[in-house]
Amino acid sequence: MPVYLKLQDCNTVPSAAPDSLNQLRRAHVAVLGDVMLDRYWFGRVERISPEAPVPVVQVGREEERPGGAANVALNIAALGASCRLRAPVGRDAAADSLDSLLRRAGVETHLVALEGLPTTVKLRVIGQQQQLLRLDFEERPDEEHLHGLLLDDEDFFVGMAALLLSDYGKGAVHDPQAWIRLARERQIPVLVDPKGRDFARYAGATLLTPNKSEFQAVAGGWKTEEEFHALARHWRAAWQLEGLLVTRGEEGMTLFLADGMHHHPAQAREVFDVTGAGDTVIATIATAVAAGWPLDRAVELGNRAAGIVVGKLGAATVSPLELAASFEAVHG
Repeated sequence: MPVYLKLQDCNTVPSAAPDSLNQLRRAHVAVLGDVMLDRYWFGRVERISPEAPVPVVQVGREEERPGGAANVALNIAALGASCRLRAPVGRDAAADSLDSLLRRAGVETHLVALEGLPTTVKLRVIGQQQQLLRLDFEERPDEEHLHGLLLDDEDFFVGMAALLLSDYGKGAVHDPQAWIRLARERQIPVLVDPKGRDFARYAGATLLTPNKSEFQAVAGGWKTEEEFHALARHWRAAWQLEGLLVTRGEEGMTLFLADGMHHHPAQAREVFDVTGAGDTVIATIATAVAAGWPLDRAVELGNRAAGIVVGKLGAATVSPLELAASFEAVHG
């Protein structure tokens, strides 16, 4: 399993890193979203099956990692912050594994077990460091299962300084307006990693973070940077957002606020795997916002985190030590 570092585990922070990086360990972030268990079977391939033209994988190692909103929560905990996670799961061994992995990493879990529905599991078969096959085990709960179920915990927001909605389209965030309203009543900023083609359902959030293809699917395409800026400004206002952040892969990420635009070029020197990079970005931004950082600075930190995590295999996390080292590398 990957190692998750707490900020207090880092004895020194490079002098080039901002002092405010130490504020992250005082952040308290609540996460609501779709969780899943990522299973990996690693092995070697030495022959083709005589039964069909497919490789035979001799499995030598198995691994389980929290995925989806659970990976978001791990990223927050890895920054040394406090994280409280609420999500629907099944009554099964996969849910038990998720709960154990999350608690071991320091996440406060509020997993809601639903009768008759499985915990989402994604099984990846990997041979010679290449993914050969993915098997998904999932069933989307209907709204009857979820109605009121995730809103019945009066203590969920106590002590929290930000709410992160991690929507993977599996049903947990079926009523984002209810959560946005509850958070706003408590003056808690709401950050959303969206799914689908109806971003109006997230209206009133503090920050929305679609990737380029997701934003294009909703807002339409563009031919020039000026057209992109015009679309983003329009939809930020239409969706009543404080900020709209469009992540653009190798083009970096662009934040639109009421008072202007902030572009952050991509930081990665070498891209090995983009799996889970979006989780790392929004987890880092939410942690910084919960620590009192303004959105533009929080996004800058999220961009640095993205540049680190894409150099790792699979859904991974970024530690404060790695973030601090990124400042040291820039400033020498």
